[in-house]
Amino acid sequence: MKKTVVALIDGEHYPPVIKEALDKLKDDPEYDLKGAVFLGGTEKIRDDGAMSDLGVPVIAESEAVAGLRKAIDAYHPDVFIDLSDEPVVGYKQRFEYACLALSHGVAYTGTDFHFSPPIFEDIVQKPSISIIGTGKRCGKTAVSAYVCRELDKRGFDPCIIAMGRGGPEKPEVLHGKTLEMTPEFLLGASRAGRHAASDHYEDALTSRITTVGCRRCGGGMAGSPYVTNVPDGARTANGLSEKFLVFEGSGAAIPPVKTDGYILIAGAWQPEEYITGYFGPYRIFLSELVILTMCEGEDAPEDKIRRLEQGIKKVRPGIDVVRTVFRPRPLEDVRGKRVFLATTAPAAAGKVIGDYLASEEGCEVAGISHNLSNRKLLKEDLTKAGGAYDILLVELKAAAVDVATEAALDEGKRVVYVDNIPVTVGGDGDLAELAVGLADRARQK
Repeated sequence: MKKTVVALIDGEHYPPVIKEALDKLKDDPEYDLKGAVFLGGTEKIRDDGAMSDLGVPVIAESEAVAGLRKAIDAYHPDVFIDLSDEPVVGYKQRFEYACLALSHGVAYTGTDFHFSPPIFEDIVQKPSISIIGTGKRCGKTAVSAYVCRELDKRGFDPCIIAMGRGGPEKPEVLHGKTLEMTPEFLLGASRAGRHAASDHYEDALTSRITTVGCRRCGGGMAGSPYVTNVPDGARTANGLSEKFLVFEGSGAAIPPVKTDGYILIAGAWQPEEYITGYFGPYRIFLSELVILTMCEGEDAPEDKIRRLEQGIKKVRPGIDVVRTVFRPRPLEDVRGKRVFLATTAPAAAGKVIGDYLASEEGCEVAGISHNLSNRKLLKEDLTKAGGAYDILLVELKAAAVDVATEAALDEGKRVVYVDNIPVTVGGDGDLAELAVGLADRARQK
């Protein structure tokens, strides 16, 4: 079957040259050329009548993106073929066109490049949402766990399907409400060859709900993993008793199953172009809610956060954007104890975290290691700390089990795991209420 094609053209090429390229597309047995979108440029276009000689209908709007949208609605193309060039269309514009096209399931191709829309398998049999991100260490797991706790309190009966770089070969179900996830249990799982700090372990520990652990390797620019068992995890979750499914992305990779809604997690510390440039807009197009995390510190000043909010809303007008910060919450009482914290948080956040623990949890913070994701440096930090603490506080991620937990238990220290709570500090509403509202709309679908 031929692919339905819309060509992208500009006014920096002479019309006879454009027509030659369009005629070549017409003669290609693979394609069914329906029309063209004029992207701009006037150097070689004498008058509006020049477009009438090209032999195909031409859409010309004041803004190129509006023309692409009109072509999508009119022709439902399988692919946009870009016949334009500099100076009308540069790198920035091509990323913009690619994001728009892929978000509508349309491929975007040129002479030496091709972007295919990610494939989302339609196999989920329950109301569902996906929580995706613009990169690693943005707080997806902490936000996912928090959202699921809120959903569980309100009777949604959620289950998380987590996709991680260290997930199991076959989907693994953890019944968080009944499973006793002690440091010894997690260390045993690690010694048995499992990544016991994988996202589904953290979700089960902090949310106390059922989780399904999956894996993935690789991630395309639009978020497609190279290999993943998430579809098998979705089928596993279909057979569980839980009534609402939350799929958790990994890094910038997106679970390849169709769900009823999307929440995007973006770190305010990230370079702005990672969120509103490159393939960030594709993820914004997918989503109904954007949560900006870590909205504090020198990497996230007020003017940058404001630009991010404006940029996100320019990509998708009307979308809700929420500002948040993370605050640590030990899962056990540590009042009156000397603690040593191992975290993935940046060193710049150390004072805020330490002061918060001392104030809110009533403990003495003997030290903090920010090297939880660097095993060598983490071991050095723990060795330097020596016996200067009673309890090791540690986030359940990275080297939390095979290095931090094992070292603390060997020293006869108590281990307490730490959750990171997203606290709303601005934006378009309260994180919990907006996330629950999105989930409710998904359930109504």
